[in-house]
Amino acid sequence: MEFAMTAAADTYAPTDRTVPTRSRERASYDKALVHSILDEAYVCHLGFVRDGAPVVLPTLYGRVGDRLYVHGSTGSRPLRAAGDGVKAPGLPVCLTVTHVDGLVLARSAFHHSLNYRSVVVHGTAHQVTDPEELRTALDALVDHVVPGRSADSRPGNAKELAATAVIRLDLDEVSAKVRTGGPNDDPEDLGLPYWSGVIPVQTGHGAPIPSDDLDPAVALPDYLAAL
Repeated sequence: MEFAMTAAADTYAPTDRTVPTRSRERASYDKALVHSILDEAYVCHLGFVRDGAPVVLPTLYGRVGDRLYVHGSTGSRPLRAAGDGVKAPGLPVCLTVTHVDGLVLARSAFHHSLNYRSVVVHGTAHQVTDPEELRTALDALVDHVVPGRSADSRPGNAKELAATAVIRLDLDEVSAKVRTGGPNDDPEDLGLPYWSGVIPVQTGHGAPIPSDDLDPAVALPDYLAAL
């Protein structure tokens, strides 16, 4: 099946790879939804093929508009394989992010499920070589973990920048998938004496714990207190 490669300004165009084969009603191509799911998570899983075998790596990422940045060591094989898009064609990847919002317990084992929000991105990753874009990407990676942190920490020096590689992945072929609500029990199971419902799953931040060698005169920044 082929899908039109056009979309409104606030949506991504569906493609053969971004339209799920099951539960299509849960899929969304809304940019605001996709961005919110990406911005709320901390870790993505980056999948690619190395030496003919699939590899999936958990890693940090950052978003700037319709572009994702993933960082690693300059010695990382996938980052080296990505190339700059000029001398090398880039690295085909699949990047995923998932939030678990609830445990869905049904009366039957078959209908147990999860409430979740996920994003899947397909594309070709390229290594960032432009110094200005590299600094923008690294700031985005730091601020993705804690907004405002990049301006409140020492930027990377020449040695650190030389040891750090960043790849970019444009958000062109992307979709979100969301499940909400309670269990979908079969009508004939509604009278069974088993508890059914949803157990919410939440992620929270504890009170900041200062490092043992922190100068007591250094106050807790407002952006950390806000967490």
